[in-house]
Amino acid sequence: MSDTSAPARPPSLLNRLYAKVLRHAGSPYAPLWLALLSFCEASFFPLPPETLLVPMVLAQRQKAWRYAAICTIASVAGGILGWVIGAMLLDYAAKPIVHFYHAEHTLAALQEKFRQWGVWIILFKGLTPIPYKFVTIASGMAHFAMGPFLLASAITRGTRFFLVAALLRRFGAPIEQFIETRLPLLMGIFAVLLLGGFLALRYL
Repeated sequence: MSDTSAPARPPSLLNRLYAKVLRHAGSPYAPLWLALLSFCEASFFPLPPETLLVPMVLAQRQKAWRYAAICTIASVAGGILGWVIGAMLLDYAAKPIVHFYHAEHTLAALQEKFRQWGVWIILFKGLTPIPYKFVTIASGMAHFAMGPFLLASAITRGTRFFLVAALLRRFGAPIEQFIETRLPLLMGIFAVLLLGGFLALRYL
């Protein structure tokens, strides 16, 4: 009998990248790879730092805070590169990166939001599923002040990574699926609460 089953599809580029990055989770140099991934993701790389953060924390839960700190510091540093790309390398780097992700509309919308809301966009969008690289590039294109940009980046990135680390440290592997499927919703709710708190402090 002939085999009529459909041939297996070759893995996508993103899946191959994911598998390659994941192999570094057990390496002695895993913290360095985590820092590199966090840095690159903030300006051009497609995979989020959680790709490495989750398995690394599950393997050594006592180092959860250290790994979250590495993600935060490296992501903020990578955000500076994203800002520079948007501010100084618009035609040479920013547009090709945005075109690669087919995110021209997303970037245009972010630029408009920056004109309306300024630093609040960094705080809010940094917690949502929108890739942070678009936030950093749009910040540079808007020539947003570096000081507030860095502060807002540290708050929003730190909140995300330390929350993931805290959940994994407390609950371990059973929470992994929840993080993968529900984290965007959780971050969105937290972002709304965070923004509401800041607005309350400002206007009440």
